[in-house]
Amino acid sequence: MRTIFYISDGTALTAEAFGKAMLSMFPLKVEHKTLAFIDSLDKAQQAVARINKAYTDSGERPIIFHTFVSVDVKRIITSSRGSCYDFLDYFVAPMSKELGIPAQPKTHRTHGIQENGIRESYDFRIEAVNYAMANDDGSNVSDYDEADIILLGVSRTGKTPTSLYLALHYGIKAANYPLTEDDKLENLQLPKVLKAHRHKIFGLTLDPQRLHEIRTKRREGSSYASLQQCRYELNEVEKMYRREAIPFLDSTRFSVEEIAAKILAETNIERHRF
Repeated sequence: MRTIFYISDGTALTAEAFGKAMLSMFPLKVEHKTLAFIDSLDKAQQAVARINKAYTDSGERPIIFHTFVSVDVKRIITSSRGSCYDFLDYFVAPMSKELGIPAQPKTHRTHGIQENGIRESYDFRIEAVNYAMANDDGSNVSDYDEADIILLGVSRTGKTPTSLYLALHYGIKAANYPLTEDDKLENLQLPKVLKAHRHKIFGLTLDPQRLHEIRTKRREGSSYASLQQCRYELNEVEKMYRREAIPFLDSTRFSVEEIAAKILAETNIERHRF
C-alpha cells in the first residue's frame, strides 16, 4: 500500500489527472489523498506534516503529484519525505521556447471561470447540465430541437450518467430517451417523437448478464430484472438499431468517461470545453 497525494494551490484536478494516468500503468494498491488550495506557507507546512506522518505510519515514501504557481509553497512541499512529481517542470520550458513567449503562471487559471474564454465555457456547461436534467429519461421531448445528441436505450444502460458527463465536461446538450414495454419492444420501431431527430440519436446497449446484475440491485426478483427479460429487451433494441441504421455502442466494458469519448469520436459533435 502506497499513499498518494495530489496537491495544488488550485483545485488539484490537473495533479489528479496526471497522477492517476501515471499510476494506471502500475499494478499497485494505493490510498488516494487530495489536498486542494494549498495556497499559503502555513497550509503547506500542514500538508508536509500529513505527508511525513503517512511515511512514518507506513514506512513507505508517499508519492506526491503536485502543481504550484508559488515557488515558496512548492519548495516547502518538496522538502517533505515524499517522492515528488510535477510534470509541468518538464514541459513548460520547451513549450515556452517553441511558442516564443514566456510562461505566465497564475493560480486558478486552468479551472477558473474568468479568463481566456473560460467564462463562456463554464456557462455552456451549466446550461448543458440543466438541459440534461430537464430532458432525462424522456421526461420532456418538446426541447429535442435544442439537443446536440439524444441517447437511446433500455432502462439501466447508462444513458443518464453519460448525458450528465457530456454536459458537465464538454458543454454538450444531451437528452436521453428510454425504450420500455410501452414502446412494444417486439419488432420495435423508432418512437414517433424521435423520428424527426434521428440524425441526433445514438444508441447504448449492454451485455444481458451485466444488465441483469444492475437491475437486480434495483428490483431484485422482479420480471424487470430477470435475465430472460434483459436478453429479450436488448435483442429487440439492437435489431432496431441495425434496421434504422442508428449508431450504437456496447458499454459493458467501458467507464462513463470512455463511453462519452467514444460517442464524441464517432459523432464529431462540437464540444464547448477542451
